[in-house]
Amino acid sequence: MRDTEQSIIDAAILIFNEDLSAPLEKVADQAQVTRRTLHRYFKDRKELMDKCQKEIRRACEIAITNAYYASESPLERLEGMFYAGLDCGSKNTFLHKLHTLHDHKHQAANEQCSEYDHTFELWKGNLQVLLAKGVIHQTMTVDWIHNFFQSVVVVFINSQQKGSIDRPAARQLAWFSFSKGIGI
Repeated sequence: MRDTEQSIIDAAILIFNEDLSAPLEKVADQAQVTRRTLHRYFKDRKELMDKCQKEIRRACEIAITNAYYASESPLERLEGMFYAGLDCGSKNTFLHKLHTLHDHKHQAANEQCSEYDHTFELWKGNLQVLLAKGVIHQTMTVDWIHNFFQSVVVVFINSQQKGSIDRPAARQLAWFSFSKGIGI
């Protein structure tokens, strides 16, 4: 039963990452279940989206936290957290997309917004340390760097989907692009 629910969540993340207005039938097809089965687990789109966000935040936060505590060096932490973000892949970009849409009013008082901010606290805090130390080019802001990172993740995902470059090479190229892009 848990496998079916997880399949639906994974399918929804893939489908909604490409098109937030995609019909639930498309999610069901991707998960290889019927629409009726989908509704046994989720009463509506909102409930499914909420569950997707919760799943994504949990997975990304664990990955980022583990990478952060793997080193004492802020620069090594940055690289580790960068790779953790790549490994979260479409989950990471989907979560970011939900919180940067033109009609989204990001507010700290909103529970989902607050949880999103918490997910990336270590990442953004580490960026602030590197900015203060002059390791990252001083004209950059944390928000600029975070958005730039998200765009690199999208390029990484696209390269993997098209099969244009193998995963290890794509990871190295993504880090090279990101690190040079922020002046390291």
